[in-house]
Amino acid sequence: MTEQHWKEIIPVDRYIVRASSVLQDYDRKILTILYQPLIGSLSFSLYMTLWSSLNEDQLWGKEVTHHHLMAMMQMNLPQIYRERLKLEGMGLLKTYVKQRDEKRVFIYELIPPLTPHQFFNDGVLNVYLYNRLGKNVFQKIKQSFSEEMIQKEDFKEITRPFNEVYQSVHVNELAINFQEEAKRDLMETQGYEYVNSSYEGSLTVSAPTFNFDLFYAGLSEAMIPRKSITPKVKAAIEKLSFLYEIDPLQMKNIVISAVDEFDQIDIEQLRKAARDFYQFEHGDTLPSLSEKVQPPLLRTMEHKQPTSQEEQLVKHLEVISPRQLLVEISGGAEPTKSDLQMIEDVMFHQKLSPGVVNVLIHYVMLRTDMKLSKGYVEKIAGHWARKNIKTVQEAMRLAKSEHKDYQNWAENKKQKPASKKIVRKEMVPDWLKEEEQEQKPKVNKSSSSQDFEEEKRKLKQELEQLDQELKKK
Repeated sequence: MTEQHWKEIIPVDRYIVRASSVLQDYDRKILTILYQPLIGSLSFSLYMTLWSSLNEDQLWGKEVTHHHLMAMMQMNLPQIYRERLKLEGMGLLKTYVKQRDEKRVFIYELIPPLTPHQFFNDGVLNVYLYNRLGKNVFQKIKQSFSEEMIQKEDFKEITRPFNEVYQSVHVNELAINFQEEAKRDLMETQGYEYVNSSYEGSLTVSAPTFNFDLFYAGLSEAMIPRKSITPKVKAAIEKLSFLYEIDPLQMKNIVISAVDEFDQIDIEQLRKAARDFYQFEHGDTLPSLSEKVQPPLLRTMEHKQPTSQEEQLVKHLEVISPRQLLVEISGGAEPTKSDLQMIEDVMFHQKLSPGVVNVLIHYVMLRTDMKLSKGYVEKIAGHWARKNIKTVQEAMRLAKSEHKDYQNWAENKKQKPASKKIVRKEMVPDWLKEEEQEQKPKVNKSSSSQDFEEEKRKLKQELEQLDQELKKK
């Protein structure tokens, strides 16, 4: 997707920053502590840079070019575009564009982060943060945004209403009995808007992620009245199906279990039921990074029909998770906890996309006798991260071009004191075979055998050269 960024944006395109409501200092704390671990430091920096272009308590900034943003952040446009998409996906940014003459003008609308109450009850963001930070750090952060509740039930409210305090105010004084001019003065000026300091934001999951037609087909009015599926409940169902990979038929039973005596759906109970279902299916765990699949924006075969075996493999690696790939490669056996932990560490620390991690798994396991060597995996992952590899095709191209170096890394790691070595036939991924044929074949023998073969080759070459010289004479 980043290869196509120039179709979406170029340096001379102009942009204006807008805040959907007044951003406050507490929002900065929420972004730093709760969102930064999820979006990364670059996306966080982009949000803060856009925010800095707004004057205090104002909603609009000044129009500038993307050249300005590139200079401010010391980042190239593909990087800025990639980090912008992360902010959009996280619900922190809305982007609008219009064509002006031959150039484009963008509006980057900054969305305030969720409040701590919304975030820790979101059902998606809080789960991802838990897996990203681990139990201990998550609990500390959660505690830092919490305060002990006062039992208000022990107190009696004695607040005075308006009409008791302001005795002189009569109903007719509050009615608008003004002339037309006065009425116009009280109305909001056309083309302007009042500054707002609150915004009801949420994480958006696109509608195609859940098939509501199939979901409704399995439900009768007697089970759940259709009016119970409110927009808020629908949004919760979409999020939970995305997070826990629950299909519409499975979701039907989960929703039924969350219906109360008034035929209303308790969203908190719905979240708990979905979480219990996932943990029952997958053991006492919560969704993790290894369950994620390649984002649609980074898929190169999303709307293409494969025309070769390699393209079929690319398409496959773009739609399955690293955990699923490990299961496939091992013939259906569940991957070990240490293998999953290693993959999660690579995805978290090296910020590799799921599809790229799939290529890494495919390459390493077929080159190292179906083993995931931690050091070897991390070394290649670090190289791909520095190369900023984001798509499956980019990863496969780099693996082909750097294959010799990766092979040397593996062989240097395996070097041991002289001992009898068992010779195994090395498996090669199909997408590497073409590259292998272009390279000189390498004989997998002991060091003494290699020396013997090398001496024999040199001797044969010298004899052929001598024979040619004799023929010339």
